[in-house]
Amino acid sequence: MLYAPASNSPEAAGREMTDEYVYDFTPGTTPLLVSIPHDGRAIPDDVAARMTDAARAIPDTDWHVRRLYDFAAALGAGVLAARYSRYVVDLNRDPDGAALYPGADNTEIVPLATFDREPVYRPGAEPDGEETAGRIARFWRPYHRRLAAELGALRERHGLALLFDAHSIRSVVPRFFEGRLPDFNFGTARGASADAGLAAAAFHVLASAEGYSSVDNGRFTGGYITRTHGAPADGVHAIQLELTQRSYMNEAPPFDYRPDLAAGVKPVLRDLLAAMIDWAG
Repeated sequence: MLYAPASNSPEAAGREMTDEYVYDFTPGTTPLLVSIPHDGRAIPDDVAARMTDAARAIPDTDWHVRRLYDFAAALGAGVLAARYSRYVVDLNRDPDGAALYPGADNTEIVPLATFDREPVYRPGAEPDGEETAGRIARFWRPYHRRLAAELGALRERHGLALLFDAHSIRSVVPRFFEGRLPDFNFGTARGASADAGLAAAAFHVLASAEGYSSVDNGRFTGGYITRTHGAPADGVHAIQLELTQRSYMNEAPPFDYRPDLAAGVKPVLRDLLAAMIDWAG
């Protein structure tokens, strides 16, 4: 069992759940905010009790992304990171249920199957519409409220705001793509979520990284967070990076972090965030 039980949650202690229980937030000093929506591992006990053994191992977590970007605060970036697992609610999906990639295989805002098509819930224990709406209200909306508020504050303070949505994924997931994914999957909603100059400066760092492959707006062009919060005409520029986990960890259970691998990729990621901050001037 790899998930973090939520037995120490506010509801278990008889306290009202507030937004601050849903995420961790550290303010920065630059216009850059790093969002980490899929590294959370907490699952409420009543939800975990209905899940399958395969799902309770939370295999689709963006493992160790907080640790991978632990340099962000030293660069002056703010960091917003979710505490709860994407199996509770997916913070990078449309709350109205619209498909992220029409015509392709998509996971739901409350996932019912893992990336390997294993059921998340035992038969008959799947959440209904009312429960899904409740999870959106309790977990999804607080994260997005904080995200929007901080981007607004950054724009007010600096004249613009930069959003970097940090993700990772197994390099081979046949459900979503054929073959092996490039190491760096850079997305700006096909140019709609960020200034072209910013995107070019940021992607140049990745394309120049020796020993790594990269693609600009390939299979992953940016999820709901990037597409919704990125508004270049209003001074908010959003970029998503989907990093292959083979670049910094073991992709098989128990999903160990590999400092030897991470030592190669972290300087590239640091240069990427620094390039964004430099572009903002």
